[in-house]
Amino acid sequence: MIFIWATALVIGILVFVHELGHYLAARSVGVRVEKFSIGFPPRFFVFTSVNEGWDITIFFFRFSDGRLSWGPIMNTNVHIRGRKGTGTEYVVALIPLGGYVKMAGALDESMDTVVTNAPDEFMSKSVPQKLWILSAGVLMNIFTAFILFTGITYVQGIVEASENPIIGELSPDRPAEIAGLKKGDEIININGEEIYKWSDLQEILQPIPDTKIEIKVQREGVEFDFSFNTSHMVIPVKNGIDTVGVIGIAPEYHYLPVSFREAFTYGYIGTINSFGLIMLTFQMLGSGQATLKDLGGPIMIGQIAGETAKAGWIPLLNFMALISINLAFLNILPIPGLDGGHIFIILIESIIRRPLSLKSRLVIQQIGMVFLLVLMVTVMFNDISRLFN
Repeated sequence: MIFIWATALVIGILVFVHELGHYLAARSVGVRVEKFSIGFPPRFFVFTSVNEGWDITIFFFRFSDGRLSWGPIMNTNVHIRGRKGTGTEYVVALIPLGGYVKMAGALDESMDTVVTNAPDEFMSKSVPQKLWILSAGVLMNIFTAFILFTGITYVQGIVEASENPIIGELSPDRPAEIAGLKKGDEIININGEEIYKWSDLQEILQPIPDTKIEIKVQREGVEFDFSFNTSHMVIPVKNGIDTVGVIGIAPEYHYLPVSFREAFTYGYIGTINSFGLIMLTFQMLGSGQATLKDLGGPIMIGQIAGETAKAGWIPLLNFMALISINLAFLNILPIPGLDGGHIFIILIESIIRRPLSLKSRLVIQQIGMVFLLVLMVTVMFNDISRLFN
């Protein structure tokens, strides 16, 4: 159950924030928004902005002509005297894994070919206005991550690791936990070398990935000996990336209170560092240290969201901030069907000083949608393979 609600919470909120950015930007420059939808079909709730109020429709399973089908089960009108409607449909769909904003006259992945060049249509707006609308979703995701990082730092404080060689946390299913080490164990010896501080054990372990080690710990005054193999982890270094030895332990941590100004600074640093992690991923893909098989999709996000939710709200919100940056980065890539692809087309049109033909636009969008579909199938296959392996 925690897997389901954590996934819905993380993806649902971030998709809503992204699409809200497009919606607010479109409204700010006078573009008519026909539909604002959160989630994948089928529709669940539909709120339509009409003159003198709202039309509300609820969809669910129903019997029609002797068959069970999905359709409207209730429709009502909320009357608000003097209210001027916009005609916009606000949709909450059943599966909270996506969303979109349908703008009048936008030649996008909706394959809408009806453009009248009316003043309230997307295509009638200036290049800066179009770029503002298309980039607003990405900007909202970046802003959301910044707010989350800032808030987490202000509430939790700055994390300071202890130099004492005492295990504060163990990663599940990693060498140290599997071997039987416990939280609170003091590491006193590795491969015959005495350990006096946490950096000592890092200096010993990092150069020996996937290597057998002998480790001695002290637990409640009693010494215990363990023998097991280290694991490995890829980390960024000055000249690229490196593989280091790890056993899945972390030191004890203390939290130091910070002012709002300091939290603001750490929020900025956290946002920038998150982009750095994404760039590292692409670097690993380019160097062959990672492959497409290592990429994850909604199922993997859900698994991690569920695990972080078990650890508490702070880890879950931190994970949400990281995913928000990922969404921003992926959406700004110049791939047809994504925000970056639309921006690229607008920039090309501004350079050649004429719009692309409708046929060219639709072909580009279709190619992009096929690419994204293949990518989605790939990451879903990876996710399912991990579940069975």
